[in-house]
Amino acid sequence: MSDIGTRILHCDAHCAVVNKEAGEASEGAGKGMGCLQRLLADELRAPGYPPPPARGALASPAAAHRIDVPVTGCALFARDAGALRFLGAAFQSGDVEKRYWAIVEMPDGGAEPESAALKSAELVHWIQFDPKRNKSIAHDEPGAGRKKAILRCNPVGKGRDYMFLEIELVTGRHHQIRAQLARIGLRIKGDLKYGARRSEKGGGIRLHARSLSFPDPGGGGRISAIADPPAQDSLWLAFRSAAERAAGATNL
Repeated sequence: MSDIGTRILHCDAHCAVVNKEAGEASEGAGKGMGCLQRLLADELRAPGYPPPPARGALASPAAAHRIDVPVTGCALFARDAGALRFLGAAFQSGDVEKRYWAIVEMPDGGAEPESAALKSAELVHWIQFDPKRNKSIAHDEPGAGRKKAILRCNPVGKGRDYMFLEIELVTGRHHQIRAQLARIGLRIKGDLKYGARRSEKGGGIRLHARSLSFPDPGGGGRISAIADPPAQDSLWLAFRSAAERAAGATNL
């Protein structure tokens, strides 16, 4: 895993944003996982970082939201108890903008499924979490134990084998993007749990938390962070090119 110091996208007295790598847990790392919380806590003890406020300072930064272990990208941590409550309330109220990049498999034969031919769409499902399998199932109708899940999906390009999706996550359910895409017949590259054909080297999946925008716990307006995929390989570079072309076409 790369040096944590090079992956800190934002740091102030109240919070920090880190570009998480695949295989890292934000908190509570299990066997074989990297612990991003511990790595960040050790790094922030080094000279040059602003100290947390004396009142309410946490012994270690606390994850303000969760990113799945195989997912990469922007992970937000609070450094004091007041910031943790503030950011939790911001996520709960929908005052945090969360955007993801996803590389999904084309179906066998390369033909687009009808559900994937959308220019831009809002997907609404009701998600039920199965703790025994650590897996979420997206349903088309509400029901007992199900929570409403909303995301906005915009395809920005495709190749022979994959489609490139930009996603705005409106709600924040367990495995939400993975479950909702699987429901419409799209599998994230490498995501065996949700039906992908084969795994990724290193055990990650091609889902990346591209950006976060959230209110400043210190009262300074909004904070925004953008993360490049940690592995800059040809597939992610192709995604970037497609996203830039799509953005350019939108701005014409």
